[in-house]
Amino acid sequence: MGPVTVRLFAAAREAAGTSETTVEAATIGEVLDALSQRFEDLGPVLTRCSILLEGTRTTDREVPIPEGATVDVLPPYAGG
Repeated sequence: MGPVTVRLFAAAREAAGTSETTVEAATIGEVLDALSQRFEDLGPVLTRCSILLEGTRTTDREVPIPEGATVDVLPPYAGG
């Protein structure tokens, strides 16, 4: 398990009060759990977000995270 850079966008950024953080995690599920514990208001937002690991969307909580990887948290958005 190593440090993972997490970038938060839009409503996720607002709920966490930051646009970027680092968590110790080995899987996507561990990242999401760590974020929910660290930022109380972020938990409900995460259920609606897309999660990207190195730019590739994933819904599998068991996906391993390579060392030095970046995870992006993107809430749904509307607009044109």
